[in-house]
Amino acid sequence: MTTDPGRTAGEARLAGLPDGGGMNIAHEAVDRHVLAGHGERVALRCLRRGGSVDEVTYSELQDLTARFSAVLEDLGVRRGERVVLLAGRVPLLYVAALGTLRHGAVLSPLFAAFGPEPLHQRLDRSDAAVLVTTASLYRKKVAGLRNRLPALRHVLLLDSDGDPDDEVVLGLPGRLERAHPSTTIAPTDPEDLALLHFTSGTTGMPKGAMHVHGAVAAHHATARDVLDLRPGDVFWCTADPGWVTGTSYGIIGPLTNGVTSIIDEGEFDARRWYRTLQDEKVAVWYTAPTAIRMLMRAGDALPEEYDLSSLRLIASVGEPLNPEAVEWGRRVLGLPIRDNWWQSETGGIMIANDPYGEVRPGSMGRPIRGVEIALARVGSGGDPIVGDDGDPVMIDSPDEEGMIVIRRGWASMFRGYLHDEDRYAQSFLGDWYLSGDLARRDADGWYWFVGRADDVIKTAGHLIGPFEVESTLMEHPAVVEAGVIGVPDAIAGNLVKAFVTLQSGTAAGEELELDLLGFARRRLGPAVAPRSITVVDELPHTRSGKIMRRLLRARELGLPEGDLSTLESGTDLPGEEER
Repeated sequence: MTTDPGRTAGEARLAGLPDGGGMNIAHEAVDRHVLAGHGERVALRCLRRGGSVDEVTYSELQDLTARFSAVLEDLGVRRGERVVLLAGRVPLLYVAALGTLRHGAVLSPLFAAFGPEPLHQRLDRSDAAVLVTTASLYRKKVAGLRNRLPALRHVLLLDSDGDPDDEVVLGLPGRLERAHPSTTIAPTDPEDLALLHFTSGTTGMPKGAMHVHGAVAAHHATARDVLDLRPGDVFWCTADPGWVTGTSYGIIGPLTNGVTSIIDEGEFDARRWYRTLQDEKVAVWYTAPTAIRMLMRAGDALPEEYDLSSLRLIASVGEPLNPEAVEWGRRVLGLPIRDNWWQSETGGIMIANDPYGEVRPGSMGRPIRGVEIALARVGSGGDPIVGDDGDPVMIDSPDEEGMIVIRRGWASMFRGYLHDEDRYAQSFLGDWYLSGDLARRDADGWYWFVGRADDVIKTAGHLIGPFEVESTLMEHPAVVEAGVIGVPDAIAGNLVKAFVTLQSGTAAGEELELDLLGFARRRLGPAVAPRSITVVDELPHTRSGKIMRRLLRARELGLPEGDLSTLESGTDLPGEEER
């Protein structure tokens, strides 16, 4: 990465806990700045729905997070237990996140738009001891799940005094006021578990990727070197805190670098977003390709009404950024939009466009300093080809497609999948992590995203596992079987589409399809539920019984159907059996 000549060498260096106490993310994000005399700097500037603005300084954030830690202590929450956050972008959510880390408990953020079933799967799998949420979200989505969550001991409501008739449901604001905070953070080993991020897979339940406190070194360095964050900057990450981007670069990375983070409680609105960039004098803006495409659709004339001269860098993540969007940023906003690539499992940015270097529209950039990344050759089934040494066979020539693989050992590497050691082991081949993402690399070392090697759907920057959607649809009494794919969309990148077969004697039609869509939306939530459902007579299967989503996608999009040797049929087609 090119270094900005205006940056002070060693600026905002991480120091670890005092007296050799190890490393705690909350200390690096909050207390360190207070100890350095920067406590009055604004850490969070919260734009409320009603138009008011709340500011929280680093000193105030230290006090509030210490109070939240004391609340957990009073409730008997032990180090290593899971605290799950379920809320939108409100100030106390950030207090709870950092207070959980300060306490030594494990933070697991969830997306508030999830429906009851995705929430139950994640709450149950995480063994959540504490849920922090709002009264409305609890009432609508969680209250009915309580008898299915035996580990859940406490629910802390961000905006309520709790339920006097329910000793589990407690009000957080009053408890924070009564808490007795301590500015001391207990010794924390860098390998102590800190973060649990759920990510979807092709089959099975969501995977809980586990990260440690030592990952803060990667969050801090990439926020500084890729996003170019400097102490005192105004920074706006538009990602929801329920996703990994909203944690790594909406909370941890910016605060460790001493910036003022914009916390916008509202939803997307092009005019309001431009006004926020102008009025808050945002220097660095980190957003998603879907949002960029929505701004493009709002027209080139709109940003001319606003003064965006404070912007120094615009970056994007979550899905491929098309070349037209990069050039649109350069032409209309005055800056190219710099793409980068990473995953929940990597914990932080792995491939990026240099903040001061060349931008090749459509490219994710090049590997960041200190991380070894390569492309592995894949077979017809999408799996990496294994060499005699047990490692993947790598691609040396330019412009050949392969799977992105990363050598073990980077600071923010996930340390496992909760309750699933086998799944974690299968994520590595020898010393290399298998990302599942396909890319090509040009002769100069720039990486270009191609697609997923599996059936996971990327929509509006989120990963949706088809199995999760299929399982829910099959709970409807009319459905025998379901297959789910992603279909291209100009704004979201992909939209979720389902194909279903029906019980004998069930009549297909628009009324049933609307009923299925409503059923899925109620159970899964709008972020996961399919946007369209088609009834079919049968779904294509492999001989081993697996739904061939690849074939569903090819038929839907009019693409070549490819190798059909594993298709269930009465003929003996040539080709190797499915592995």
